[in-house]
Amino acid sequence: MGEVVLAAKITHVPSIWMDLTMAKYRGIRAAAIQGLKEIGRRARERGAESFIVFDTHWIVNQGFHANARARHEGVFTSGEMPHMLSDLEYAYDGDPELARAIVAAVRGAGFRAEAHDNASLGCEYGTLLPMHLMNQPAERRVLPIAANQFASIDEGRRMGQAIAEAVAGGGRRAAVLASGSLSHQFWPNAQSAEGLHTVNTEFNRQVDLRVLDLWQTGRIEEFLSMLPEYAARCHGECQMIDTAMLFGVLGWDGYRGRGEVVGDYFGASGTGQCVVDFPIAA
Repeated sequence: MGEVVLAAKITHVPSIWMDLTMAKYRGIRAAAIQGLKEIGRRARERGAESFIVFDTHWIVNQGFHANARARHEGVFTSGEMPHMLSDLEYAYDGDPELARAIVAAVRGAGFRAEAHDNASLGCEYGTLLPMHLMNQPAERRVLPIAANQFASIDEGRRMGQAIAEAVAGGGRRAAVLASGSLSHQFWPNAQSAEGLHTVNTEFNRQVDLRVLDLWQTGRIEEFLSMLPEYAARCHGECQMIDTAMLFGVLGWDGYRGRGEVVGDYFGASGTGQCVVDFPIAA
């Protein structure tokens, strides 16, 4: 039998790459780097064999999609922010078996779903930046899952539940990652350079901090009640479908754990970011 051994909400901001590769920015994303490395360490410690990544930069408009390639390999430059993230080399084994099992389960839940093994289908940086820090050496398989920008929060819940069932019914120990921001309101272009380390509006920052408090105190039902409005008012990345799927995996309002912040909250180009581990019930 398979098992979800780790579940986390993580950051993937491209300024992490600036910290790692550009001397003038060294240290600016220390909290994010520390948090992602710690999640990777915990995944290894718990025997994870595969990372399932809900990637809010692999955005789709219809249905549910999984990257079922047996090997992910290449060099990535962000078309969105090439000045921040360029020439990231990557090489990971994929998990086509788990991808197909998940797609079958999602179809069984009533959704259109596809597993893709196209040679030209690469990975997005919502997967690649975390994996660069979490999956070294590259011993664990990587399974990117797309984020449907038009899916509802309830659809995300149901898809997450189907994914948990697929993992449980298989033979894989998996770490599940919701790769996306908290609030996600970028600064206007004229303010973008000086806003590299801040959150756009005090309202967004305060709501983010409230969400983290709810997570850390185990008030998950309250958070889930506010999630649709939170995603709308605070410009949730890809409507926060990654977060809905994550809590679907965890059991939704039946989850009784408390989130542990392992990478402190910070602002990045207007967005709110954090790394949070949600303990799996024994």
